[in-house]
Amino acid sequence: MMLALLLLFFCLVSSTSGASQNASSRPAVVHVGAIFTFDSTIGRVAKVAIDAAEDDVNSDPSVLRGTRLEIIMRDTNCSGFLGMMEALQFMETDTVAIVGPQCTTIAHVISHVANELHVPLLSFSATDPTLNALEYPYFVRTTQSDLFQMAAIAEIVDYYQWNQVIAIYVDDDHGRNGVAALGDKLAERRCKISYKAQVSPEATRSDVTDLLVKVALMESRVIVVHSNQEYGPMILSVAHYLEMMTNGYVWITTDWLSSLLDSRGPLASSTMETMQGVLTLRQHTADSKKKRDFISRWSNLTRKENIADFRLNSYGLYAYDTVWMLAKALDALFDDGGLISFSDDKSLHDVRGGTLHLEAMNIFDGGPLLLDKVRKSNFSGITGLLRFDADGNLVRPAFDIINVIGTGSRTVGFWSNYSGLSLVSPDTLYSKPLNVSPGSDRLYSVIWPGETTTKPRGWVFPNNGKELKIGVPDRVSYKEFVSKSPTTGTVKGYCIDVFTAAVNLLPYAVPFKMIPFGNGHANPSYTELTNMVATGTFDAAVGDIAIVTNRTKIVDFTQPYIESGLVIVAPIRKHKSNAWAFLQPFTVEMWCVTGLFFLVVGAAVWVLEHRINDEFRGPPRQQIVTIFWFSFSTLFFAHRENTVSTLGRAVLIIWLFVVLIIQSSYTASLTSILTVQQLSSPIKGIDSLIASDELIGFQVGSFAENYMVEELSIPRSRLKALGSPEEYAEALELGPENGGVAAIVDERAYVELFLSTNCKFAIVGSEFTKSGWGFGFPRDSPLAVDMSTAILTLSENGDLQRIHDKWFTRAACISETDEIDSERLHLSSFWGLFLICGMSCFLALLIYLIIMIRKFVQLPPPDDQDASSHQQTPRSGRRLQKFLSFVDDKVEDVKNRSKRGQMEKPTNNVNADIESYD
Repeated sequence: MMLALLLLFFCLVSSTSGASQNASSRPAVVHVGAIFTFDSTIGRVAKVAIDAAEDDVNSDPSVLRGTRLEIIMRDTNCSGFLGMMEALQFMETDTVAIVGPQCTTIAHVISHVANELHVPLLSFSATDPTLNALEYPYFVRTTQSDLFQMAAIAEIVDYYQWNQVIAIYVDDDHGRNGVAALGDKLAERRCKISYKAQVSPEATRSDVTDLLVKVALMESRVIVVHSNQEYGPMILSVAHYLEMMTNGYVWITTDWLSSLLDSRGPLASSTMETMQGVLTLRQHTADSKKKRDFISRWSNLTRKENIADFRLNSYGLYAYDTVWMLAKALDALFDDGGLISFSDDKSLHDVRGGTLHLEAMNIFDGGPLLLDKVRKSNFSGITGLLRFDADGNLVRPAFDIINVIGTGSRTVGFWSNYSGLSLVSPDTLYSKPLNVSPGSDRLYSVIWPGETTTKPRGWVFPNNGKELKIGVPDRVSYKEFVSKSPTTGTVKGYCIDVFTAAVNLLPYAVPFKMIPFGNGHANPSYTELTNMVATGTFDAAVGDIAIVTNRTKIVDFTQPYIESGLVIVAPIRKHKSNAWAFLQPFTVEMWCVTGLFFLVVGAAVWVLEHRINDEFRGPPRQQIVTIFWFSFSTLFFAHRENTVSTLGRAVLIIWLFVVLIIQSSYTASLTSILTVQQLSSPIKGIDSLIASDELIGFQVGSFAENYMVEELSIPRSRLKALGSPEEYAEALELGPENGGVAAIVDERAYVELFLSTNCKFAIVGSEFTKSGWGFGFPRDSPLAVDMSTAILTLSENGDLQRIHDKWFTRAACISETDEIDSERLHLSSFWGLFLICGMSCFLALLIYLIIMIRKFVQLPPPDDQDASSHQQTPRSGRRLQKFLSFVDDKVEDVKNRSKRGQMEKPTNNVNADIESYD
């Protein structure tokens, strides 16, 4: 019994000792530092919010449980040097974490100190996306990254169908890295930053004015300002002074403007006037009871801090939640038995000399565990759900899209990485299935600068007096398309008139200067001309420039203003009609089969009509003539013999239909032979041209050369360059045997102009490429889009055709046929008709034969006298002769003979009986 009591005593002592040891692991005070700029829009709000959070944490018995959180705040004035010094001072006082820093520049500097001493940094306002790098493991961003803010701006730009923006930013880590993220997000949507305007961190109003003057001279009118509360208002004020807040401009700012409006609004009317029509973003925070309660307390909190009329913004909300996040992480650390302990940093003891006393700074032993607890945070704060993804960003990033108008602002929509642009709050959409259908992203109407609701174009032609340098090919042939005057040096032609007419339809002035390209002795290379546009030597290329794949890879083309694919031109022979031209419509086989069927049908009708129709009876010679006359007279539908039998009429109807088809086809073919000039060429199309080994001509400077070599695999040795219509004609007339070419491959527009004066040649085969001519501009040039619209307008109102008729006339000798060789009528085209006619004749004769045999069998047997007269003839022979005689006899004769036999038969029988009786 005594032993049991002793064991119980020792158990109670050991349990009491463990409890006291666990309680001792929670210190009475935990020191936390806070670094930010007190005298700033974000800093003033953050100071109040952090103090409020500290009080709320220390007064809540469910958090830290006996440990008091002590936050020491230091002002950095957004100075990198001061921020580093303040951070080092914190490290000397056993600080376990730092709330902040506020500025991205300071965050980059002191993150290295945090890495060395294992002290987590929880920043509620450093939004630089690069701080998520693995280089800064102890940096934790407790607000939204600029990566998502720039994604929202890029989606807005794409939503309004702009493709270029100008970025204005303060040239520090925050500005540079934010704009770099904007460029990446725009590139994902095939947009780009056309110009980056850097503002020095020490810039004056005069410097900003000079910068915006340059921006005003550029073509883009979509301007994104990524700044801070110090320079942002100055930029907008200077823009208003330079009249850059007028109709046609688009101004989009990051969330610095919404923070300013939320904290200091309403601003003075003179200040609000400088930002009318601007779009800005605000970090979206979920609407909740916690948030509403904190907002209702805000006026009392600011009064406590002696700050008059300073309202809450989203950064203040995130600062409040940051303190709670740290408190919950410390509580979880203590629950896991973590201790607040520090150890010496041996690397700092090795640094000797000076008076910095770096050896006083210690490594926080519990830093890695505290960092892990912070990153595993998962609770609902006043900003919404606080949880980190794998990249260290808060989940569910979202922004409100604000339109500044009048004395305040209004929300025109929302953006989140879950649903994109929408009119519904992201908090509502998170509970619904994702809608990714086209048109699901939309915004309310925006009042743009200049007090207009019409969506700005997004760009204008720069009004800086600079003329566009237009490269124009200096052609030496086919000058109707484009040519330079030898006397005045001016450029004219069909292509120039189309370009000028399109420019005149633009709603803005486009000064330009035509610069001829080429040596004036040979047509220039059009591929080289487009390359000069891509490299910036020319601002555009105007002329007869074919839109082909290789060129579209380096420049943007307008809508084609003329269709012009590749065709083949070859010499042709003319077929003249002769005295025997009437035989040409049919081939020999066709003539023979047609004549044979005339005889077959005539014979078939004769057989079917012979017994019952007197017109098909008579002497053998007359009957043969009747067969020939009847059959050939049906060709002209002039047969005079009438058919009375059903089978005969059926055969005749079918035959007359066949005759009608043959006669119509013959007439049409003969008319074509006698009235239309027939042409022929040994080249039938591109396939026969490739199969041959003869020379092929092409125009100097045309894409036809590379097309035939690269796409059609024609050896370059078979190609011959030709520079003018005269050389075309000469090479085609000489032929490949005499140093010329078998055919020429060129674009249809040139070929039609060539054939208008050279009727000895013609287009053979069909057009084997489909392309057109357009004007070339640099990639992503907005002018290419507007010019395409103008060209479509010219086409719709008929001006494009009128310009074409002004420069070109349609020639009568241009052959538009795909096949020049005339086609004669072959038997294969009519064998079906002949088959039908032949089958009808066969079936009619077969039916007629069956009927005749049936009637012949029903005849009475021959009398004895007839039998005695044919005793010498075999039985089978007698039957066949009688059948043929039966078929040849007229039906009335057969009937009369039959009746006469029936009447004589009883008389003969009576005489026989009398004789027998006698």
